[in-house]
Amino acid sequence: MAIDRDLGAGLEPGLRFAMLATPNGGYLDLDWAGVRRWHPTDGFLWIHLERDDPVAQEWVCEQAGLDPLVAAALLADESRPRVDDVEDALLVVLRGVNKSPSGEVEALESELVPIHIWMEANRCISLRDKAHSLTALRDLRLSMLNGKGPRGAGALMARIAEKVTDHVGALVDDLEEIIAELEENLDQARPARLRGAIADCRRSVVQVRRYLAPQRDAFYRLRSDDATWLTKRAKTHLREVNDRLSRHLEDLDEIRARASILQEELAAVVAEQTNRNLYTLSVVTVITLPMSFVASYFGMNTGGLPFAGSESYGTLAATVLIIITAGLTALVLRFGLSRSAGPASAGSAPASVSTKEDSPS
Repeated sequence: MAIDRDLGAGLEPGLRFAMLATPNGGYLDLDWAGVRRWHPTDGFLWIHLERDDPVAQEWVCEQAGLDPLVAAALLADESRPRVDDVEDALLVVLRGVNKSPSGEVEALESELVPIHIWMEANRCISLRDKAHSLTALRDLRLSMLNGKGPRGAGALMARIAEKVTDHVGALVDDLEEIIAELEENLDQARPARLRGAIADCRRSVVQVRRYLAPQRDAFYRLRSDDATWLTKRAKTHLREVNDRLSRHLEDLDEIRARASILQEELAAVVAEQTNRNLYTLSVVTVITLPMSFVASYFGMNTGGLPFAGSESYGTLAATVLIIITAGLTALVLRFGLSRSAGPASAGSAPASVSTKEDSPS
């Protein structure tokens, strides 16, 4: 269990933190004993737990006063973003981007962190895996410790959605910088390395969008829900967050399209290099093939070759044969190319004639 002593988080098994918004306007840190003594009249309570810890699982199932189906849903491995209403409470599953306090994005496998939320009028229970971390919740806790955090269920739900979406925007910006750098290095980087970088970028976009698309639908469901604790201000805040997430999804679609275009351009560059190399090889072959043919012909260890027994005309005959071969090669290259270009030029003539005929006089 990771312990954050600066914020007093993770000091007890299964409990990351518990914040109580008191009626007099302050915030109190609670331990397990304080959580068990809490009463709705004490103020709004936010409990953040480790989903896969046995102590937290026992409290959710036996001491939290939740319906068994709700408790099972909070502890389930399913982490696809969704919103389910149970009377006047909401069961919310979101996905957030994991960023270290220094601002560096970790490996993609640990970036999209699931968070399960049970939101009531007087209490919020949130859970995440022990091996994961969600900096958005850490920022909210820091704000509450400074006396500037949300004090109700609707405000807390809107702030969690806002923080999660802000970190998504930072991830989208990082992906956009990566694709822009790949576009700049198209003519300089090695094709194999560039191809791998483009594939990694496309996989990242697909994996991020896989969870953000249903999360947009979850935010839309939140802002239109009729829970009594969702105030008009909270719904307006959620509407803005939903619009921002929609823009991030549009940016992801643009990045995916740019990656596809970049991959096509890379394939065109590789094909052009291959054609250039084949052309060079063809020129070298045309130059060396006649000489190789003559040298191999007169170098055969076989009797009965023409001029093989003549010392006076052997060199002259070889020279004549080389000249004839070179001349034939030149004729084939010249007239063969002009003949292949003939049908194209002949086919273009009727088009110009028909244009003149169709144009008004």
